[in-house]
Amino acid sequence: MVTRGPALVDSPRLIARRQRPMKRFLLLLRRIALVALVMWLSACGLLLVIIHYTGTRDEAVRSDLIIVLGAALTDEGKPYKALSRRSEHAAELWKMGYAAMILCTGGIGRSVRIPRSEADGCREVVMREGVPRTAIVLEERSRSTEEQVRNTRDIMVKHGWRRAILVSDSYHVFRARRIFSSMGIHVALSPVPAAKIESPLFYVFSMIREVLALHEQVLK
Repeated sequence: MVTRGPALVDSPRLIARRQRPMKRFLLLLRRIALVALVMWLSACGLLLVIIHYTGTRDEAVRSDLIIVLGAALTDEGKPYKALSRRSEHAAELWKMGYAAMILCTGGIGRSVRIPRSEADGCREVVMREGVPRTAIVLEERSRSTEEQVRNTRDIMVKHGWRRAILVSDSYHVFRARRIFSSMGIHVALSPVPAAKIESPLFYVFSMIREVLALHEQVLK
């Protein structure tokens, strides 16, 4: 008959010694993650500063046309606040003689009850402000800033226009110019002043949304 000795059981000290490398590894991962998070938050903060600063600078110079980036219409198909203030700003630039033509951009939104383009809403506002129909060109096929820029480039080439003033909200112009530049178009910015946005909370939300949109651009 064979007698078996007692089963060997690792002591708590030995178990702890074996777990040390894993604990150190996990601690290192946590530290790396924390550093990465701090760096990312710092980069986002810097982007917010740059976006805000860019939106405070008006670079308008004599150009061939004024480009208005479209924005949403109301459920009734009327120009909403963003589109109205952008279009009014463009009309003021036109009346000051910065350009002979205004290009209104923006197609029909995906979830609208009334099929009307943003460009047509822009035309309504600028005409109400005294700009004649003959000084307005429409781009009505786009559904994003990227599509607006691409279609604008085609229109500019068709008409032989080279110099343009870009009008949009102050929080939007930084990213918009990046897209224009990526497609080989130089634009002078003339942002709508942030003071014309009624809600400070909406301005902050829009700035954060622009930072997220820039992330998306980088990942494309």
